[in-house]
Amino acid sequence: MKKLAILLPNGSTTLSSLIVTIELIEKANEYFASLGQDPVFTTLIVGEKLSKPLTQHSIHLQYDQTIAQAKHVDLIIVPSLGDNLENAIIENKNNINWIISRYKDGAEVASLCTGAFILAAAGILNGKQCSTHWGSAELFKRMFPKIDLRIERIITEEHGVYTTGGAMSSMNLVLHIIEKYYDRETAIFCAKVFEIDIERNNQLPFVIFSGQKNHEDAEIKKAQQFIETNIGTKLIVDDLSSRFSIARRNFDRRFKRATGNTPLEYMHRVKVEVAKRKLEGSRKTVNEIMEEVGYSDVRAFREVFKKMAGMSPIDYRRKYNKQYAGQ
Repeated sequence: MKKLAILLPNGSTTLSSLIVTIELIEKANEYFASLGQDPVFTTLIVGEKLSKPLTQHSIHLQYDQTIAQAKHVDLIIVPSLGDNLENAIIENKNNINWIISRYKDGAEVASLCTGAFILAAAGILNGKQCSTHWGSAELFKRMFPKIDLRIERIITEEHGVYTTGGAMSSMNLVLHIIEKYYDRETAIFCAKVFEIDIERNNQLPFVIFSGQKNHEDAEIKKAQQFIETNIGTKLIVDDLSSRFSIARRNFDRRFKRATGNTPLEYMHRVKVEVAKRKLEGSRKTVNEIMEEVGYSDVRAFREVFKKMAGMSPIDYRRKYNKQYAGQ
C-alpha cells in the first residue's frame, strides 16, 4: 500500500479542502474494497511537531507522525496556506527541507491552492508549469518570476509534481490523482458521490481582476487610473505613454515590471472585467456591452473576452446572470 502524507504546515491553513481530500481518498479506498481490491493509499497527517491536535473552528485533526518520522512516503499533499504567504514560507523552512528530501527520494508532490508557494520555495517548480489561486497570482509572479504560472489552469502535472487553483479546485486535483493511482472508474464514482464536475479544467471564469497597484511607480499608477476611468474609450498605448511623458519602450518596461502585464494586456483585463459585471447584472446585448467598454469589432471582443474569462460572453452571461440561466 502506498503512503500519502498530508502535510499540515506551520501557521494557518484552510481545512475545508483538506477534509474533502481525506474523504475522497477514503471513498476511493472503500470503492476499491467493494470490488475486492486492496486500498491504494494509507493516509498520514504529518507536521513538524506533534505537540497538540490542529484545531480550527469545530474541526480537530490529530497528527499521525512528525516529518522526521515520515521518511518513506509516496505522495505528499501540501494544503493551502494562510493570508501572509511570505511569512508562511519563513515559518515552514523545516517542512520545505523535508519536502525537498522526500522529492529527491522519489515521492510525488502535490499542492492545493496557495500550497504552491511552498513547492515554489522548495525549488520543485523550477522549469515547470504550475497553478495557484488566481487571487495570489500577482504575488506569486513577483516572488517567483522564473516559474511558468498558468493561472487559467485548474490542474498542472509535470514530472510527479501537481498543482491546482483555488481551494475547491483541490477536489479536481484529488480526482486526477485518484484516476492516476486507482482508475478512471473509481474517479468517476467519487465525482458522482461528491457531485464534482470531473472535467472542469479552467479557473478563468472565477477570476476577479481588481488591478495590480501594489507597487511604488507613481506614474504607472496614474496610467492605470487613466485606463480604469476611460473604459469606453479605445486607448492607444503610444498615446498613453506620451500623455505621461514616458518613452514607449520604457513605458512598456515599467508597466510590465509594476503590474505583471503589458499596457495592452492591462487595458483588455480592465475592460473585460467591467464587461463581466455588466453581463452578470444587466439585460443589455453583448454588442451594447462591447461598445460600452470600448470595443467596436465583435470578433475581436469575443476573442479577447474568451481569452480572459475562459468562455464566450454569451456563455458567461448564461452562467452568471440568473435571467439567462438555462437559455
